[in-house]
Amino acid sequence: MACSVADSGFLFLASKKRPVHSTRIGQIASTGTYCLKWESLPQIRSKQKGCLIYSRKKNVIQAVAVPIAPSPLDSAEERKRLSEQYGFRKIGEPLPDNVTMRDITESLPKKVFEIDDGKALKSVLISVTSYTLGLFMIAKAPWYLLPLAWAWTGTAVTGFFVIGHDCAHKSFSKNKLLEDIVGTLAFLPLIYPYEPWRFKHDRHHAKTNMLHEDTAWQPVWKEEFDSVPALRKAIILGYGPIRPWMSVAHWWLCHFDLSKFRPNEIDRVKISLGCVFAFMAIGWPLIIWKTGIIGWIKFWLMPWLGYHFWMSTFTMVHHTAPHIPFKTSDEWNAAQAQLNGTVHCDYPSWIEVLCHDINVHIPHHISPRIPSYNLRAAHQSLQENWGKYLNEASWNWRLMKTILTVCHVYDKERNYVAFDEVVPEEAQPITFLKKVMPDYA
Repeated sequence: MACSVADSGFLFLASKKRPVHSTRIGQIASTGTYCLKWESLPQIRSKQKGCLIYSRKKNVIQAVAVPIAPSPLDSAEERKRLSEQYGFRKIGEPLPDNVTMRDITESLPKKVFEIDDGKALKSVLISVTSYTLGLFMIAKAPWYLLPLAWAWTGTAVTGFFVIGHDCAHKSFSKNKLLEDIVGTLAFLPLIYPYEPWRFKHDRHHAKTNMLHEDTAWQPVWKEEFDSVPALRKAIILGYGPIRPWMSVAHWWLCHFDLSKFRPNEIDRVKISLGCVFAFMAIGWPLIIWKTGIIGWIKFWLMPWLGYHFWMSTFTMVHHTAPHIPFKTSDEWNAAQAQLNGTVHCDYPSWIEVLCHDINVHIPHHISPRIPSYNLRAAHQSLQENWGKYLNEASWNWRLMKTILTVCHVYDKERNYVAFDEVVPEEAQPITFLKKVMPDYA
């Protein structure tokens, strides 16, 4: 069976086996078939492979017209409707298949790739100052203001992560040894091993939204979900109410097991693990010695959980929405995944400052070598040259509600199916979220 796409969104199927290149389609019969005759075919054959098949001279080939449903994202009106439904400011139109990553990267101004050690130092000072202020707030705040102090401090320490993140991408400093040292130190308060995270994160950039390969938020596979009934509740909770803290599980499962790394990565992984364990062996006892177990909870654990809230929230908002597909490797397109499959999301200004603009995220996926302090200039360039393809949002309740209550089980046609459709009798956490979460956008 062979195929060719013709006008009006129809797919023409034929059943013979020798190729031709162009055809003249005969009059449409009332049966809905198209008649292709040898006399109407050109006599010169191309070396390229054709899609419609002919047989011997004077034979009639019948091709059945099968309608192809257009993508809902092809319609501006439908994109606007989905934007409002999902909590987006704008959903971009599909990127053409012939656009490449090189096309997009070369459209960016050269200056956005320039590393400025002065700006890098400024980002360090912002994070150190804001984190120190947060610890002071925790020490002085009455108990009823502690949640605000923890929120500030957890956001401030997320800035440390972003600095280490830039170091891992070699976009922080011109001195590459200094990058590895700063990256390792920046990750220590988070007890995150720098090198293991770097190796896993590089794979996320290389395989963004690729099924089985991306190391960030993968959809749930129904076959696997059905095969572990004892764990269904845990999976539903993990992709529902506690999803904003599921990066804790990712941190633990993906970064401490040496068997998950290539042989040439092991030595660097061991160094990072040694640094993390040393910080825990020295830092935690010092905190407990000075402030007690309650102090360890107040000064370290609660800000750490605040960091993981942002880590989980940022990463799922960056690439998870009902209209953004995960694709198999044979269907995956790098430019579509990075430009069309990444979301720019605006957060309150204080969060943007403390987290060094990490949520200006589309240019970061076009090129991870763009320093965080140049992401806004790069995004402005993308808006000017590729704006109609961009997904943009402001952080809001409806956006979070959509992700937590809809984006669950993989479906090739719909991208995601919610747990309450798959197993309604077990999906009480999802129905609970749908009832209690606000729907403001």
